Amino acid sequence: MANGQQVIEQFETFAPKKFAFEGDPIGLQIGTLNKEVKRVLVTLDVLESVVDEAIEKQIDLIIAHHPPIFSKLPKVTDQSAAGRIVMKCIKHDIAVYAAHTNLDVAQGGVNDLMATALGLTDTTVLVPSFENTLYKLVVFVPESAVQEVSEALGRAGAGHIGAYSDCQFHTTGTGQFKATSEANPYVGQPGRLEHVKEVRIETIVTELNQKQVIRAMKKAHPYEEVAYDMMRQELSAPSLGLGRIGRLEEAVPLKTFAEQVRSAFGVENLRFVGDENRLIQKVAVLGGDGNKYVSTAAFAGADVLVTGDLYFHVAHDAMALGLAVVDPGHHVESIMKQGVVDLLTERFEKQNIRGVELFVSETNTNPFQFL
Repeated sequence: MANGQQVIEQFETFAPKKFAFEGDPIGLQIGTLNKEVKRVLVTLDVLESVVDEAIEKQIDLIIAHHPPIFSKLPKVTDQSAAGRIVMKCIKHDIAVYAAHTNLDVAQGGVNDLMATALGLTDTTVLVPSFENTLYKLVVFVPESAVQEVSEALGRAGAGHIGAYSDCQFHTTGTGQFKATSEANPYVGQPGRLEHVKEVRIETIVTELNQKQVIRAMKKAHPYEEVAYDMMRQELSAPSLGLGRIGRLEEAVPLKTFAEQVRSAFGVENLRFVGDENRLIQKVAVLGGDGNKYVSTAAFAGADVLVTGDLYFHVAHDAMALGLAVVDPGHHVESIMKQGVVDLLTERFEKQNIRGVELFVSETNTNPFQFL
């Protein structure tokens, strides 16, 4: 079994709040996380119809991309949709947690999912917003516990360097300590100076996974008091941020690419700006409203930007910059529903969290229809 805090703790291992842009109303918005959670619904939007779906499925926690409460509610009554959403959630003990720009920024989040759906390779961040500092962790472990601690560090995310995982360096030496009369030592007797064969394990952690790695290390370590160092490194992990830019395996005409976008995101219709015969290979993607980043995509050398909610005059600006734009709509961010379920499933398995069912919302929250 798991409680709400445990579920969100696992979610925030890949989409922590510190990724969110200033003023973004993320986090717990309705209800409490201090309760047992058996059923979780992942959705793009929290509309009244989504809450009705959650009630029918006996959901304990909704995880959404778009916060249902963007500004203060002057009152909570059944006379408004927002009021009814809050009232129904409270009545049925459904907590609502929102992850907006932090899920846009996160590795494996909205923008990575979009880039993967389009088959982009060699992707990098389009709009850097977060520098992920690297630290070296050094811990001293008795020889009998090396494997257990080493595996715990890897499961918690330590030792990831580029395309490699579980990177560590081990050195054997002798540890010295004397336990006081209040201690309950794993090795030796209180009041006696002990010399123990130990292994020094060195590995890399990031600012993001630092806390969870330390927690996992201490849990696996047999000593009452764990001797370890955490040292900031001059090198940094790759920056994180909004959007992604990458390449198609081969160049295609803009019209063909637009058809590929429509198919990849399962949309009925889309708009595009540019010469339909122009060859496209370098592609920028940015989930949601990407109007502010048209010039960023152009200066990054993109042939085309895939984003939503394109304004009329911004389309003219893109044309002047020589940048094609494909607008499949804001709702393509719904790709995050299955993506979040997959990420949480993976983390629950690693942390041996059982008894939590994850559901992808089946409610269509796209407000637009096409003739």
